[in-house]
Amino acid sequence: MRLRDLLEEAGGDGVEVLFRGLDRGLEGGEDQRYERSLPLAEALRDELLLAYAMNGAPLPPQHGFPLRLVVPGWYGMTSVKWLERIELLDAPFTGYQQRTGYRMRQAPEDEGDPVDRVLPRSLMIPPGFPDFASRERHMDLGPTTVRGRAWSGAGAIERVEVSADGGATWSDAALAPQPSRWAWRAWSWDWAPPEPGAYELCCRATDATGATQPLTADWNLGGYANNGVHRVSVVVD
Repeated sequence: MRLRDLLEEAGGDGVEVLFRGLDRGLEGGEDQRYERSLPLAEALRDELLLAYAMNGAPLPPQHGFPLRLVVPGWYGMTSVKWLERIELLDAPFTGYQQRTGYRMRQAPEDEGDPVDRVLPRSLMIPPGFPDFASRERHMDLGPTTVRGRAWSGAGAIERVEVSADGGATWSDAALAPQPSRWAWRAWSWDWAPPEPGAYELCCRATDATGATQPLTADWNLGGYANNGVHRVSVVVD
């Protein structure tokens, strides 16, 4: 069901909506329930859902049974699982998971900026022999199709580029239809290595706002929002 429908039926004024999960723990010296809030304008977006079922069956425990908030376009910490309570607040929420957790910091003492929308990102299915214990892939000389997925929280994926030389030059990948603004977008790229040797495959995505994955992600203390280009080393025999 849409969160918006529930909020409009409940009525009332406020600036933020607080979501409390049933999970409890000790973090940063604080005994707490997991709680996150959203600005009221964000909470009233049509695409936000309260999910109680998945694929025609009750929501599995690992996905938040009996009820879970789903916030498309935001990083997963916002989609509170095992939802117990929804509360309309007249002031911004200052609980641990909002005040201290999930913030972009350069040093522990920094206040930092909150983690919110998903930055554009793409990943590839590594081609070649599937030796998952190795970072280096081996493949036979000849045409191959490199495939992957791309997504962003700020806009639909409009372009994916692939490089076979570590990012020195780029070629456009073919994009499959995107079934939903919020869905992953499949892409593919036909590659015919010119000769045997070592290559570094890279992929990067651009969304409808014009934002593109950086070659190297901006560093932060928590390692959040790491969207640097995906790199795979390949040896062609």
